[in-house]
Amino acid sequence: MVREDGHAGGGARQIVSAALLLAAALFILPALVVRGEPAYRREEVVQQPNGELAPSAEPSVQTGARDKGRTVRLQTKEGPVVELTMADYLWGVVAAEMPATFEEEALKAQACAARTYTAVLQNSAKHPEADICGDSTCCQAYIARSAAEARWGLNAQEYGEKIDRAVAQTDGLGILYEGKPIQALFFSSAAGRTVDAVEVWGNPVAYLKSVDSPEGEEVPNYRTQITLSAEEVKALTLEAYPGADLSGDPASWFGQASRNEGGGVISVPLGGVTLTGKQVRALFSLRSACFTVAWDGERFTFDVTGYGHGVGMSQYGANAMAKNGSSFRDILTWYYTGAEVGELW
Repeated sequence: MVREDGHAGGGARQIVSAALLLAAALFILPALVVRGEPAYRREEVVQQPNGELAPSAEPSVQTGARDKGRTVRLQTKEGPVVELTMADYLWGVVAAEMPATFEEEALKAQACAARTYTAVLQNSAKHPEADICGDSTCCQAYIARSAAEARWGLNAQEYGEKIDRAVAQTDGLGILYEGKPIQALFFSSAAGRTVDAVEVWGNPVAYLKSVDSPEGEEVPNYRTQITLSAEEVKALTLEAYPGADLSGDPASWFGQASRNEGGGVISVPLGGVTLTGKQVRALFSLRSACFTVAWDGERFTFDVTGYGHGVGMSQYGANAMAKNGSSFRDILTWYYTGAEVGELW
């Protein structure tokens, strides 16, 4: 019986509405799952001007799965050998070797160089008990995450995440020459140009050639000065090179230096013995082999530009390139002549 107030008719309408809602739910729910994956985890799509659908421009987060699947046996400076994932080890190398304030593309270039350097040493017998050590004078510097974060203080999270991205977004990538990992040497700063490997070690290396490097006065301690007395120069020289003749006027001890395109010393006579720029740098603890020397009648003054051996990638040069818009690939292929960036594993 249908009442004139419409209540019975309202109940029928409610039943119909409920049925429609149930049908809609049964239709919509399957659309929220694609191959068992919730819709909120699928790649978003955007509509292009031509009406076609394309993946969203928002980049996906990289996980660094390739580096996390490999291990490194590290001989720590404290003594023990520890085993780390490649990802964790590279984080510690980048944090130790390059300022975290640098541009992210420079940090990525450093991660690739460190990864390549590590890959080469893992196939050597340099350290019988380990793949590599944490001494920068032997292999590569390394710092534990806790120590780095303590040093960074209030910036710890920002810098730590920045290096996380540099390692993860270059996951498994290295520097190759003719399909093989290179000796990915790097150093702090150059005096306008890097140095050809043949000048430092006597052997030419196809991908370690001299190239322009754009850093300059923004580099801390870019120009330094060392002063030594004649007695100090004489004692240090004769201890290392007893055949040198330093009996005369100190003004005549150093001869005319032979220099490369960047102004670095290739060789220079000292007391009749011809030394390389590298040898003079080591002898007098200079920051680089790009130096001049002058005698004022009382002391020798060495004016030095840049820091490091000068071969391979300049870290401050990489940062300058990144500031100018270069990608980590641009940086690496610039400093390592004829090389390419590719997968190591």
